[in-house]
Amino acid sequence: MAQNPLPFYERVEQALNDAQLQAALQKAAGKFDLARMRAWDELDDVVAMRDRAKGVKAHTLAHLDRYLAQLAAALRAAGGQVHFAADAAEVQAIVTGIVRAAGHDLVVKSKSMTSEEVGLNGALAAAGVRAVETDLGEYIIQLAGETPSHIVAPAIHKSREEVAALFSQVAGRPLADADIPTLTAVAREELRRQFLAAGVGISGVNFAVAETGTLVTVTNEGNGRLVTSVPPIHIALMGMEKAVPTLNDLMLLLELLPRSATGQTITSYVQMVTGPRRAGEVDGPEQLHLVILDNGRSDLLGTEFEESLQCLRCGACLNVCPVYRLIGGHAYGGVYSGPIGAAQSPLLFGQRDFADLPQASTLCGACRDVCPVRIDIPRMLLALRRRQAEGTAVSAEKIAFRAYSQITRKPGRYRAAVRLGGAGLWLWARDGRIRRGPGPLKGWTRVRDLRPFARRPFLGRRKDEG
Repeated sequence: MAQNPLPFYERVEQALNDAQLQAALQKAAGKFDLARMRAWDELDDVVAMRDRAKGVKAHTLAHLDRYLAQLAAALRAAGGQVHFAADAAEVQAIVTGIVRAAGHDLVVKSKSMTSEEVGLNGALAAAGVRAVETDLGEYIIQLAGETPSHIVAPAIHKSREEVAALFSQVAGRPLADADIPTLTAVAREELRRQFLAAGVGISGVNFAVAETGTLVTVTNEGNGRLVTSVPPIHIALMGMEKAVPTLNDLMLLLELLPRSATGQTITSYVQMVTGPRRAGEVDGPEQLHLVILDNGRSDLLGTEFEESLQCLRCGACLNVCPVYRLIGGHAYGGVYSGPIGAAQSPLLFGQRDFADLPQASTLCGACRDVCPVRIDIPRMLLALRRRQAEGTAVSAEKIAFRAYSQITRKPGRYRAAVRLGGAGLWLWARDGRIRRGPGPLKGWTRVRDLRPFARRPFLGRRKDEG
């Protein structure tokens, strides 16, 4: 998984100063949110549906070992092959092993956040295999050498002019004045050649039905069907939490996912694959491999953070988050951005690299309100903040809070501290405001002004007036 090497606050500053990004975020995020509200209004009882959906996900996670075993058995019975991977390195080894054993050097990929999580494209390139992204948004950012900035719309930060410049290189002719249909046609023409030439297709999995071994993908582009049916080998990647018990459970979740993601009643393509091509069938792969990834997920089971694994990857929490809507996805520094990324990245990939993300939240609760399965992300962010504070060795912050505790226990100490603090802060004040604070106040004044204490504290004024 590629990470941005810049510190979090520097990434944020870059995003805030990027005028194109700011315009794109405000336009797209608001559009998605309005579409979601309209789509939810079409349902008779969306509250009850969300409660049932949460129950399905919670039940599955509570019995995940059973449902994964059932899924593997059902898919194998249908002719597929199942591989369990403990971490990213194992996924890379499994996939590159399948591709190289078959003698192929070109892979076409449908959109998959799991493949981004494990850094699959880099591993394939190191093995001499070229991987081509075929989702239009993923194709754009691959040409740009970037990573997705949104779970649903990976190229949300790109303008038409930027896309035209990238596609001009592909087409070998200037496309600066081309409209969107023309640009789409360029991508379609190029990608069709790749579909026909590739020996392996790699896809993600939105849901995997344990009772039937059915793999479900939800997309708005036909590339997903071509990736999974044209090449002779299909490799599907899924996080272990994507299992669902039955087809009835699947139908419930399919009512909520597209409405929450893009505001659609149903996406353009809902594809259900159960095993490889059978005798007499005219299309479909000769081999179907399912790779089930753990990568830290099992460590969350039975903990206060298990709820994060209920995520449907709809992106609704990103669209309403006041932080994401200002800084975009790349500022989060990892694969998963927005509120759910702020919770999951430290849990799955290490608090050392993502320690700042739990702080990147106003805790307003908008993410919890729009989540189709009611994941309480603010609760988990607070728990992560608490864990970080408890795990820190003696620090300036701990010393400050201990001092604060001692001061506030005694009225005399408190009044003396107010007088001293008030006098001290006025040394940095200009025109009644502190724009560059000393010491730990630098973090606060980096993005806002601070008012110094009143010259006459409230208690003093009350005493004079009494």
